[in-house]
Amino acid sequence: MATTTADAANAAITGRARGGERSTRSLVFLLLLWLSLLIAFGVLVTLIVTIAQDGAGRLDSGLLTGYSASVPEEAGARAAILGSAWVIGTTAVLTIPLGVAAAIHLEEFADKKHWFNRLLELNIQNLAAVPAIIYGMLALGFLALLGVQNKNVVIGGALALSLLILPVVIIATRESLRAVPDEIRQGSLALGATQWQTVWRQTLPSAVPGIATGTILALSRALGEAAPLLLLGGLVYVTFDPNGLLSGFTTLPIQIFNWTGRPQEGFHELAAAASVVLLVLLLAMNALAIFIRNRYQHRW
Repeated sequence: MATTTADAANAAITGRARGGERSTRSLVFLLLLWLSLLIAFGVLVTLIVTIAQDGAGRLDSGLLTGYSASVPEEAGARAAILGSAWVIGTTAVLTIPLGVAAAIHLEEFADKKHWFNRLLELNIQNLAAVPAIIYGMLALGFLALLGVQNKNVVIGGALALSLLILPVVIIATRESLRAVPDEIRQGSLALGATQWQTVWRQTLPSAVPGIATGTILALSRALGEAAPLLLLGGLVYVTFDPNGLLSGFTTLPIQIFNWTGRPQEGFHELAAAASVVLLVLLLAMNALAIFIRNRYQHRW
C-alpha cells in the first residue's frame, strides 16, 4: 500500500514537471496573460488621464448647472445629467421587478425539463449578447405600434434600456438564487412552510446581495448606452429639465456624442469634461456593487 502511494506521488510530480503548472509552456502562457493584462490596463489608464487633462478646464460648476448652448463657454451638461437620472431610474423601476420575478419563476417553480422552459432559457441567454441597437429598433417598433408620435420621451428611452438589460438581470438573479444551498430550502419545507414562503422568506433574502450586484452592474451598462436612444431620436440640444415620463430628454452619452462632432475646440473640451463626469458615475455604481457584494454576501 505504501509503495503504491509513493508511486502515485512520483507519477504526479513527474507529470507536473513534464507538462504541469511549472512547465515552460505554462509559464510562457502565464507571462503572456499578465502582459496582455498590463497592456490593457496601461491603455485604459492612459485614456482616462488624457480625457481628464483635456477636460480639466471645464470641470467647474458651470458644467453641472448650465444647459446646452451654441457657445462652448456657456454650455453645460445639467439637462444631460438629469435626463440620465430620469431614464436610469425609470429603467430600474421597469426592469428589476420583472427580471427578479421571471428569474424566481424559472429557477424555483418552472419545470426545467419542459421544452418551452428550456427554449425560454436559451433565448434569454442569447438575448444577453444582442447588440444594443437592436433593442432600440424593438422599442421604436413597439412605440410605433402603439401610435406614439413623439418617441424621444423618458418612458421610450427607459423601455429600450429595459429591454437591453432585462436578460442580464434575469441571468444574474438566477445565478444568485442557484448559489443558495438546497439545505436552506429543504429545512424550510420540512418545518411546514410552503414553496412560496420558502422563496420569499429564505431563498430570496439570501440571494439579495448577488441580485443587487448584478442589477447595479446592468444599470451601469445602460447608463453608458447611446445607440438605442439615438435611434429613438434622442435630443442633443436641451435647455430644460425633464419633468415626467413623457418629457423630452437627453443623456450624458448622447450629449458627449454631439459635442465631439462639433468643430469648435471648446465643445471637445466640454465632451472630455462630461466624459469624466460619466466615468465618475460609472465608477461609483461599480464601487457600490462591490461594496454590497463584499459586505452582505453569505459564505456558505
